[in-house]
Amino acid sequence: MIVELTIGRLGAQGDGIAETPDGPVFVPFTLPGEQVRADLAEDGKHAEAIEVLDASPARAEPVCPHFGACGGCSLQHFEMDSYLAWKRDLVVRALRSRGLAVPVEPCRAVPPGSRRRATFALERQATDIVLGYRRARSHDTIGIEVCPILSPKIVAALPALKEMLEPLLGGKNEARVAITETETGLDVVVEGVHPPGTALAKLAGEAAACGLARITAGDETVMLAPPMLHLGKAEVRVPPGAFLQASPAAENEMTALVREGVGKAKRVADLFAGLGTFTFALAERAAVDAYEESPAALTALADAARHTPKLKPVRTHRRDLFRDPLGWQELKPYDAVVFDPPRAGAAAQAELLAKSKVRRLVAVSCNPGTLARDLRILAGGGYEIARVVPVDQFLFSSHVEVVAHLTR
Repeated sequence: MIVELTIGRLGAQGDGIAETPDGPVFVPFTLPGEQVRADLAEDGKHAEAIEVLDASPARAEPVCPHFGACGGCSLQHFEMDSYLAWKRDLVVRALRSRGLAVPVEPCRAVPPGSRRRATFALERQATDIVLGYRRARSHDTIGIEVCPILSPKIVAALPALKEMLEPLLGGKNEARVAITETETGLDVVVEGVHPPGTALAKLAGEAAACGLARITAGDETVMLAPPMLHLGKAEVRVPPGAFLQASPAAENEMTALVREGVGKAKRVADLFAGLGTFTFALAERAAVDAYEESPAALTALADAARHTPKLKPVRTHRRDLFRDPLGWQELKPYDAVVFDPPRAGAAAQAELLAKSKVRRLVAVSCNPGTLARDLRILAGGGYEIARVVPVDQFLFSSHVEVVAHLTR
């Protein structure tokens, strides 16, 4: 059914929301204040904009020809200053929902073309093999030829990768392809397939021509060069599929904020340390205990620490901080604690930190909602939230990274 709607606000996922007598209607790719003609879905809760009758002054020309069809970006039509203000407001609203009326700094931007990792779908379609992203609100795959958020090296490799990876599908029609840019080449992990016979080994020559450092599929790996990254002064060998911050530019912003947050602390606990994103920067000035569940990440971190001169002592501890968070007595030796959990947050650890005497805490999160919950726990334990800084690591999406400083 074709209807006219007035967009009143943006939802948390970036969709425009029109209030109607029958309830809110979500309209992607629209902005507050706009009048649109839209095709209302049968559920009465979603609509697709057909025409913008009265455009917002904040509407901008999208920078990608795939925008609107590709499901990777939701906000390229939003003028940058307004877009960053909206991202800051996501954090403000999340904190207020937990009763935390604290100042939030302007959202720090990252440049286009700076994302170093992404996950694609490799799909055998009727007449072609497609390597790309899911279509917006669909399980179908759209082939990607350009992507303004991605590193140019990844984009340039996509056409050749599509052809190279086709034999790995075997009898399957689809696989997931995770690509990470490292300093020694692209690291590619193909998931959901078990390559037949020597299919992966036969790709070594083509992989080198594509600028790959390593390709992994199933239980097989072809190594052309160890995938390496610098984290602080350390050179870290990246395990297949390891978590990394999406953008080096955002990582640099967050690392600087983390160092500012711990101040002159002499002994720091780095919780959910991963490969050492913050560990090595912290270890330039303080002894650091790095806690992480992944054995592969912890091994890479420890090996890099052993081979990096002029660091303060770095000790590694394998620990599932969700099931076994550090107790308040274990926290006694630390002047500062940094924690950067997955999207689920760190409620159990926050409860024990709230009972500790640690002077400084730095919380890093990609989920304002769970961060607000954890900060509420810490504030209830007597911590003051001294600083909150959003970082737009996930350009043109509804996701935002946040760094918070707390003091006791």
